[in-house]
Amino acid sequence: QVQLVESGGGLVQAGGSLRLSCVASGYSASISAMKWYRQAPGTQRDLLASITSGGVTNYADSVKGRFTISRDNAKSTVYLQMNSLKLEDTAVYYCHVDFEDVTYGGFGVWGQGTQVTVSS
Repeated sequence: QVQLVESGGGLVQAGGSLRLSCVASGYSASISAMKWYRQAPGTQRDLLASITSGGVTNYADSVKGRFTISRDNAKSTVYLQMNSLKLEDTAVYYCHVDFEDVTYGGFGVWGQGTQVTVSS
């Protein structure tokens, strides 16, 4: 069974940094795109950053220049380096991985989410 395990969330002061990790396991399919989303209470889940299997990245305007997405294919891991954190970055952060299976086609899996809280 495919599983994504996130880590690295926590409490940080405004202006600080955190690094989130998301490890995929239990699969035999190929990994294509890997993404990070976040969701604050009462809001929709928003896409923050994505990285293709070839390493092409895209960012939401709200995090561009502050957050960096990267991946280690050998470790089946995607990272989100978050710098210059602001109060409004407080949310639950989710990774999402797209898989390509030769038999079943494409499918996506969500991580369980990790809380990031930025304090003043």
